[in-house]
Amino acid sequence: MVSADRLAAFAAMSVLVIVIPGPSVLFVIGRALAHGRRTAVATALGNVFGSYLLVVAVAVGIGSLVERSVAIYLTVKLAGAAYLVYLGVQAFRHRAELKASAIRAQPEGPARGDLRTVLDGALVGVTNPKGVVFFAAVLPQFVDHSAGRVPLQMLLLGLVPITIGLVTDTLWGLTASAARTWFARSDRRLSLIGGAGGCTMIGLGVTVAVTGRAD
Repeated sequence: MVSADRLAAFAAMSVLVIVIPGPSVLFVIGRALAHGRRTAVATALGNVFGSYLLVVAVAVGIGSLVERSVAIYLTVKLAGAAYLVYLGVQAFRHRAELKASAIRAQPEGPARGDLRTVLDGALVGVTNPKGVVFFAAVLPQFVDHSAGRVPLQMLLLGLVPITIGLVTDTLWGLTASAARTWFARSDRRLSLIGGAGGCTMIGLGVTVAVTGRAD
């Protein structure tokens, strides 16, 4: 249904967009620094799940409504930004609870439930302004309307950036968690890196809130 040339062109476009770190990547890095590898991987899974919800929304027509409506767009953006700041503040407040001995004994132990971590990542993914714009404005351009089944084409094409994003986000998270493990030789340094992860998420939330559409 989706021609090979359209698929290849969309894959190339997706790579160009995804390789530039955005809110999802920075969120994964922040969670990796604050909580470690397992949380980073769960967050990456949640991110791509949330991103694919955007694909579904575009396929059924909701995505274009969000893109056209300033009020809805701002609501989605600010909700995501506020949640990022909240998570960052929580990570910063609890940075002193990170213990080097606990990290060495159980390096992959998550600070919170895996399901909650996935849901956190999904919320960031679905409220990511970069994702909203990409899927609402770029994805429809690669659909072949003459072939029919346009929603199905969008759903299939959407799997391309989702797969690429899963791989790259996971690599970012594993790299950041490796740095965290290196820091886990003293409680003080581990507290500093946990605080850095929290500050990353706070800064990301502020950035998401003040950037985006000018209208």
